[in-house]
Amino acid sequence: MEAKTAESSKTILTDLVLPSETNPLNNLFGGELLARMDRAASISARRHSRRIVVTASVNHVAFNRSIPLGSVVTIEAKVSRAFKSSMEVYIDVWIEDRESGECIKANEAIYTFVAVDETGRPVSVPEITPETKLEKQRFEGALRRKQLSLVLAGKMNPNDATELKALFS
Repeated sequence: MEAKTAESSKTILTDLVLPSETNPLNNLFGGELLARMDRAASISARRHSRRIVVTASVNHVAFNRSIPLGSVVTIEAKVSRAFKSSMEVYIDVWIEDRESGECIKANEAIYTFVAVDETGRPVSVPEITPETKLEKQRFEGALRRKQLSLVLAGKMNPNDATELKALFS
């Protein structure tokens, strides 16, 4: 299977925050944002694997900035690293300043997807070849994040988490 670039999985969803999607403070519900991020990330993982994909985990979400009613929200998702059948997808959320049009980073998240066949069994996916500095940083960090998740879930012995141990050496 030939490796692919992160850029080839890039998915951009842009939408407007409507009144029915906001909390009493007139900011986008966190759950609504999670759903939008999940959709963008699943498209990204599907583009990379060209298979059915399922959400395996939401590894990290940072709600750094509230997203007000009427905001134009852009969600950008890319596969940051592919493993045997799983893919880490890094998601950046931007809001557009109403007056200047400048995009401001509001939130970010990391999801993991697994590619499956029609019976739901995991299938292999192509590797990722990172190109930009940011893609390389995210690619490098993905193995540490995966090992940490496996250790915390009790699926990996901490002594076998070589990437994590290297951080403290």
